[in-house]
Amino acid sequence: MRTARDIIVRPILTEKTMEGLESNKYTFIVDIRATKIEIRKAVEETFKVKVRNVNTSRMPGKTRRMGRSEGKTPEWKKAVITLEKGHEIPLFEGV
Repeated sequence: MRTARDIIVRPILTEKTMEGLESNKYTFIVDIRATKIEIRKAVEETFKVKVRNVNTSRMPGKTRRMGRSEGKTPEWKKAVITLEKGHEIPLFEGV
């Protein structure tokens, strides 16, 4: 059984995700095997907030080269969490 800390890997802090904070949307990198229900429970348990909606998307790995050798970056999963009105995650407020 995975814990909430295993499901939520880290937040994504970019200009685009900072604009989403105005509409109460927070973006995280999550475990690629996690379902929307697991992500919802993990966020509610970790941050003590009420989640309204969870949107996910799988980001494919990209091909990268170092000289002659070629490799691939790992795939990852992005989750956009929408919170109920009046709830906020303090982790993002200091940024």
